[in-house]
Amino acid sequence: MAQLVDLLNSYVWSKALIYLCLGAGIYFSLRMRFFQVRHIKDMVKLLLGGGSSEQGVSSFQAFALSVSGRVGTGNIAGVATAIAYGGPGAVFWMWAIAFLGAGSAFVESALAQIYKVEKDGQYRGGPAYYIEKGLGMKWYAVTFAVATVLAMGFLLPGVQSNSIAASIQNAFGVSPAITGAGVVALLGLIIFGGVKRISRAAELIVPFMAIGYILMALIFMVVNITEVPHVFALIFKNAFGLDPMFGGILGLAVSWGVKRGIYSNEAGQGTGPQAAAAAEVSHPAKQGFVQAFSVYVDTLLVCSATAFMILITGKYNVINPAGGFIVENLPGVDIGPAYTQKAVETLFPSIGAGFVAVALFFFAFTTLMAYYYIAETNIAYLFKNNSKIAINLLRFALLGSTYYGAVKTATVAWGLGDLGVGIMAWLNVIAILTLQKPALLALKDYEEQKALGLDPVFDAVKLGIKNADFWLTYKQRQQGQNKGTMAAK
Repeated sequence: MAQLVDLLNSYVWSKALIYLCLGAGIYFSLRMRFFQVRHIKDMVKLLLGGGSSEQGVSSFQAFALSVSGRVGTGNIAGVATAIAYGGPGAVFWMWAIAFLGAGSAFVESALAQIYKVEKDGQYRGGPAYYIEKGLGMKWYAVTFAVATVLAMGFLLPGVQSNSIAASIQNAFGVSPAITGAGVVALLGLIIFGGVKRISRAAELIVPFMAIGYILMALIFMVVNITEVPHVFALIFKNAFGLDPMFGGILGLAVSWGVKRGIYSNEAGQGTGPQAAAAAEVSHPAKQGFVQAFSVYVDTLLVCSATAFMILITGKYNVINPAGGFIVENLPGVDIGPAYTQKAVETLFPSIGAGFVAVALFFFAFTTLMAYYYIAETNIAYLFKNNSKIAINLLRFALLGSTYYGAVKTATVAWGLGDLGVGIMAWLNVIAILTLQKPALLALKDYEEQKALGLDPVFDAVKLGIKNADFWLTYKQRQQGQNKGTMAAK
């Protein structure tokens, strides 16, 4: 099994995918004049503004749902893996793909809003929808939807549950089988409650878990303030092969940094657009900004928190591809959450491992919720007329793969997860590069309306965007709601 997964990953995660993701991020950043810097203020403002409706969730709920998918085991175990295989320089390339990936995140999320639909009283959207409606390629859309259901429902859940089980076993000595059963029971209560319950749970959990974890890292940096400049120097020197010790793994630093960066922040992977489409907004660019900001939160804040705790304390190993280790500070310690647990224990010996286990539980658990939502969205696309049976089958399948991952080895779990991410990234990045024009038009339209002092409202007909059926009747629906409100008064 492990050998087959490794073979498939060698094809899926070839250098071509690394170059494709980096190239798409650079291209979109240049085309949009580095909007990720110019519009930081709008990103934060839009994140906190807007309301929900019976059909859609608020911008903050969509952000929380998206972050719950992005912030997961990749932020703790994934960062440790990147450092172990690519050295400290891999952290820089995680930052790079996050900054550049914000461009990809904007485009895919704006497209999800432009081509979203209202189905069974809820907003639905994502790559399958914009591929069909924007590119007119039904077969491609179905291919993406099937790949997403397989990735989110079968391949990726095991990574999250495996890391939860490993960290809890390290901290409290609880058997992975028991932990797996507990995670399945809690997850079942939420996913059988529907999308609204998922968004409400994410809205409550995500801010607290992320803030608490970042505060822990800030305490580390303050206590070890003199080491911070050395850590930055270590990261940058290794990122460009300037340190003789790590010069031989420069290529691995780039590939593992990009690979784990995409796994963590999911920019361009096609997962963020599912949450973006669910938001109630007046203009697609608004969710584009919010989702771009969520990439920053994931990598520049949460992943960096993990990296600095590990590197400041020196609690990591770096594997030599030729055999043995380049750095071996933790003999006999498996790659994964144990690196972060050992790091936190240096400052908080009695609670370090437990704190990381609890943080990882919340990170990974909310990611599992997001995986279900994304898979459900694509099931709804595939089974337009009768999706209830398929959705229930998905629920049981996801719960089964969650338990399976908890009790299997980390190598197999991560291998399957990487396979799922890679397949989705190939399909989605090619799609958004092909279908970029409507998203770029939306950004230009948003900026023009803002320059006039208006609260931007999207008009697909005015911009010449076809098949944006939801927005063709948006103004009529808004006018009808306003008349109803006035009549009620």
